[in-house]
Amino acid sequence: MPLGGTSTAPQADGDGARGNMEPVTDPTFVTPASAPSASAPSLGDVPLGPLDGRYRATVAPLAEHLSEAALNRERVRVEVEWLIHLTSTGAVPGGRPLADDEISRLRAVVSGFGAADVAELAEIERVTLHDVKAVEYYLKRRIEGTSLADVAELIHLFCTSEDINNLAYALMVRGAVEQVWLPAARTLVAEVADLARAHRALPMLARTHGQPATPTTLGKEIAVLAHRLGRQIARIERGEYLGKINGATGTFSAHVAGAPGTDWLAVSRSFVEGLGLVWNPLTTQIESHDWQAELYSDLARFNRVLHNLCTDVWTYVSLGYFTQVRGQGTVGSSTMPHKVNPIRFENAEANLEVSCSLLDTLGSTLVTSRMQRDLTDSSMQRNIGPAVGHSLLAIDNVRRGLAGLDADPAALAADLDATWEVLGEAVQSVMRVHGLEQPYERLKELTRGRRIDAAVLREFIHGLGLPDDVEQRLLDLTPAGYTGLADRLVDELG
Repeated sequence: MPLGGTSTAPQADGDGARGNMEPVTDPTFVTPASAPSASAPSLGDVPLGPLDGRYRATVAPLAEHLSEAALNRERVRVEVEWLIHLTSTGAVPGGRPLADDEISRLRAVVSGFGAADVAELAEIERVTLHDVKAVEYYLKRRIEGTSLADVAELIHLFCTSEDINNLAYALMVRGAVEQVWLPAARTLVAEVADLARAHRALPMLARTHGQPATPTTLGKEIAVLAHRLGRQIARIERGEYLGKINGATGTFSAHVAGAPGTDWLAVSRSFVEGLGLVWNPLTTQIESHDWQAELYSDLARFNRVLHNLCTDVWTYVSLGYFTQVRGQGTVGSSTMPHKVNPIRFENAEANLEVSCSLLDTLGSTLVTSRMQRDLTDSSMQRNIGPAVGHSLLAIDNVRRGLAGLDADPAALAADLDATWEVLGEAVQSVMRVHGLEQPYERLKELTRGRRIDAAVLREFIHGLGLPDDVEQRLLDLTPAGYTGLADRLVDELG
């Protein structure tokens, strides 16, 4: 069931500690100058951030995975599966296995989880002031008066809140990455690769340090970016999602006290792996989050390569190498009618920078927890959604921007024809091969700091005394023809 609505209960952090949830008593918290007047209209119900406002449609699929509602649904899932696991493995002495219809009834609570359940959990949490305890009581309500009533006290048995939360977050992040972010990223990279193939042989003046350099092809330069993005996707696809369920300090102490004859390491491992996660046997109260830091580093690196694509394409647009397709109903400038601005790439740049800032902060903060537990990770993980959301929004903008581009071969050709000096590299290399004296220095004298045309270069070549066939090969060379194996290199995209 699609998730809807948001919790209106005070937001607890992961282990239920309320943190700064006491009423504000500082009289300077809202100053008279900033307090709204009694008659002023309230904007309190409008979205605070752009991801829940103007960009909501683009990032909405992430709400199924990284919203507060999704967190509660996954907590319910973990509690349900732990109850099923405890009873099916006989981990608790004297516990009975659940019937198939009872298991189905429990799992239906998860599959049917929606807006009404979110509201009910919020109501319970106002009493418990503890988010995970609210989930426990919510589930107990669901089995009251049923055949499952006798196993009610097995719900959340031996668990600290972080046993539930770390697994819930792992499931959420895995779902968001594998079901939403990766498909969007793969589609983008495929489109970038298609653009590279379409222009594989289109000559382009290269610019190293912003200065004219050995020509390449537009397709080869785009292929470089597609290849870089593809490598980061491959790293993200190989990522591990770790989880633990081992008690208040990671020692299984309550487990052993309650059921000393059970192989709790095996039960814990089989449960975590049964959720499709990688079991982490050595933790404090929290799972260490190293896997999250690794993932967010890879996501940020993808973002930064994509940012590089945006700045390069923006520059190619400014040089006239790409024209932007008109007739899309956009306004380039409120006062200059001729303008079609590369706004999709600029929007993407900004969102990629926001995403990277959040991902970097997540990665650096989550790997540290004082001794056996502090609350920094709980507060920090609530920002995973915006971090991934801004990246997803940027991917969408880049795709839209690329779809609005047309290469302008005439503009690329004109640029090349105005820079015959870039053939100095070719000429001096041939001179070296044939043993001529001071080839680099002679070409430096001819070309550095000034533009030359075809006639000047060909006159120079005629005076070198090269073998006829070699001389003719140089005379036939043009800037547009000096692209080496650039078009073949595009094939390396596979």
